[in-house]
Amino acid sequence: MDRKPVTVAVVTAGLRQPSSTRRLAEQLAEAAAAALARRGVEATVEMVELRDIAHDMIDHLLEGQTSPELRKAIDEVTRADGIIAVTPIFSASYNGLFKNFFDVLDPDSLAGKPVLIGATAGTPRHSLALEHAIRPLFTFLRAVVAPTAVFAASEDWDEDRQPMISERIRRAADEFAHFVFARASAEAAVTRN
Repeated sequence: MDRKPVTVAVVTAGLRQPSSTRRLAEQLAEAAAAALARRGVEATVEMVELRDIAHDMIDHLLEGQTSPELRKAIDEVTRADGIIAVTPIFSASYNGLFKNFFDVLDPDSLAGKPVLIGATAGTPRHSLALEHAIRPLFTFLRAVVAPTAVFAASEDWDEDRQPMISERIRRAADEFAHFVFARASAEAAVTRN
């Protein structure tokens, strides 16, 4: 049976270019697309770079204006079959861009949607932010968050540590693909009936 292609929106809140946050987001997206392909599902990946719409988000929050660029980002995320969300960690939590974007979304728009979370920081001390800040945000939004989250400190990009982060990326992407596949299959069954 041919399966309908799925869309994965990748939300990345890195502030610099190039960004380790974007690098992690790209690796998660690549691994998720490969995990979906192993299940016979083609995935289209749409990258939402929050840095590019930062001013648009502030205008929306302060004045209610929704620029075409912000509307496009919102639509890509809310229409996606799954979301990969990656933020840098500042002061033990997600950054303002990340939070502002999810504040802009309709509170019900992520209900039941599979989400894979990731974060980057300069030191491993921030790794628990995934569990005490980011996972609760998506739980509040009633998303289905993959059990494995991926954190990458600066040292994790060193060649000798790369196999460890690569394995965690693979495991998290496989869990995420399972949820996306299950949701897409359930929706296809409802459509057939």
